[in-house]
Amino acid sequence: MTNETWGQVREELIKRVGKHNYATWIEPLKLSQLKNGVARFEVPTIFFGDWVQRNYGDHIRSQLASTGATVDRVEFAVGAAPAPARAAKPAARTVPPRAANEDLPGAPLDARFTFDSFVVGKPNELAHAAARRVAEGGPVTFNPLFLYGGVGLGKTHLMHAIAHELQVRRPELRVLYLSAEQFMYRFVQALRDRQVMDFKELFRSVDVLMVDDVQFIAGKDSTQEEFFHTFNALVDANKQIVISADRAPGEIKDLEERIKSRLQCGLVVDLHPTDYELRLGILQQKVDHYRSQYKGLVLADGVLEFLAHRITTNVRVLEGALTRLFAFASLVGREITLDLAQDCLADILRSSDRKLSIEEIQRKVAEHYNVRLSDLIGPKRLRTIARPRQVAMYLSKQLTPRSLPEIGRRFGGRDHTTIMHGVRKIEELITTDSQLSDDLQLLRRLLQG
Repeated sequence: MTNETWGQVREELIKRVGKHNYATWIEPLKLSQLKNGVARFEVPTIFFGDWVQRNYGDHIRSQLASTGATVDRVEFAVGAAPAPARAAKPAARTVPPRAANEDLPGAPLDARFTFDSFVVGKPNELAHAAARRVAEGGPVTFNPLFLYGGVGLGKTHLMHAIAHELQVRRPELRVLYLSAEQFMYRFVQALRDRQVMDFKELFRSVDVLMVDDVQFIAGKDSTQEEFFHTFNALVDANKQIVISADRAPGEIKDLEERIKSRLQCGLVVDLHPTDYELRLGILQQKVDHYRSQYKGLVLADGVLEFLAHRITTNVRVLEGALTRLFAFASLVGREITLDLAQDCLADILRSSDRKLSIEEIQRKVAEHYNVRLSDLIGPKRLRTIARPRQVAMYLSKQLTPRSLPEIGRRFGGRDHTTIMHGVRKIEELITTDSQLSDDLQLLRRLLQG
């Protein structure tokens, strides 16, 4: 098969696997031989060849066969040229320029998650500003950037936005985004295939490493060990690291202390639960997007305000509710009114009414009393912290169906008797301390809407 024919095959592969995947995995390949039904390719590394074989081998074989050639299987080898002395050179020429995301097996980026589509409000303004600073691609000012918060608050959105922005501003940078789960699976695979050095080389060659949901590696000793060494190598090389998790580094159970310490040495930013104004802003942005898809639909006054008020726990649930509402109204040909919203979203509204979380109570109490959330949950016994902690315990018992032992676990693993004591203490003080009584009424209104 001639190089011209292989060139035609590659053009078809672009359509099948996409431009990004093609540039990363197909373009570096060099067809060295097609004989006896076996197509042999040169690849830069063993890891690279194994990855292409698993993910694109069938695509390549079928596309080669479509040209009329007999191809039973495809093989990949490092420096597969006949002359050993020259083996390394062809492989070296096939490596693409070190541009963003090339030859990096990261997770795909969502085109919707950009800074332009991120709605900024008081709960997330610091996280947004920090992400913007990292996305500028200048000298590292805080490393790592650690984003944490509950489900659906925008952590993943910001990480994708950073990657998108860096691709535009600094296309020469090697940016790798993946989840902690993917990091673990790739490490395990490297161990199994005896390609640990390829793994180390790959992950330590990046300029910006972004790992989502790092709490996943807690309790996985070997993965933590490799993550620790990768982290140190990149920091020592002055490379930027961005990490996300569902809680602060010090609160991640079964995470090694040395990793917690490393994660806390940069900028740790909390994405707080959304407030009413932020939820309303998100809904208004989504409506502007949907108006082009559902032309002619009428949205009555007060519907968005109703949804922003009632669905408070999760932005994804909020956006999903609006999507369902527009789709339903389009199918039945009706105006989107409050009555329609209540009928269509009855299950979501009931669920939102039930699920006031202990974490949300802790955050509101910490914010109200101006104490750190980590101190509220932690072991400190200062009066300025102990009293807000007891208030949070009391509200958790009153406003959630959780048992005392479960509440204790959410407060740093405390015994249920400690929770009981805190609840009783607040019950006693309510009758004599008018300020405390006012605080509790205000917090109830904030938490229950």
